Amino acid sequence: QMQLVESGGGLVQAGGSLRLSCAASGRTFGNNAEAWFRQAPGKERDFVAAITWSGSNPYYADSVKGRFFISRDNAKNTVYLQMNSLKPEDTAVYYCAAGRPRGSAYYDLRGYDYWGQGTQVTVSS
Repeated sequence: QMQLVESGGGLVQAGGSLRLSCAASGRTFGNNAEAWFRQAPGKERDFVAAITWSGSNPYYADSVKGRFFISRDNAKNTVYLQMNSLKPEDTAVYYCAAGRPRGSAYYDLRGYDYWGQGTQVTVSS
């Protein structure tokens, strides 16, 4: 089993930045892909970004392209999400996930077997 623990969330003003971390324990990342999803109150859990094992192919939701950047440090079993130019609509609980999505369906949450408990990000206007 793999346990994922997110950290780095908090309250920030619009235009500010935060960096989220997701640390894996119990089992290494192996050749899993890692992703970030987010869920706002009353809404579905949406894809934010994903990165392959090699780190060479990041994927982003259109809503965060150019503002958010995903990276990983396999030696530390940690994945990061750098969030810049934050907007109030980025407010949500952010979840880290690990798994092996089929093909290039990194946006599909059904492709991920392991999930963290989430970290709250609140962006004030």
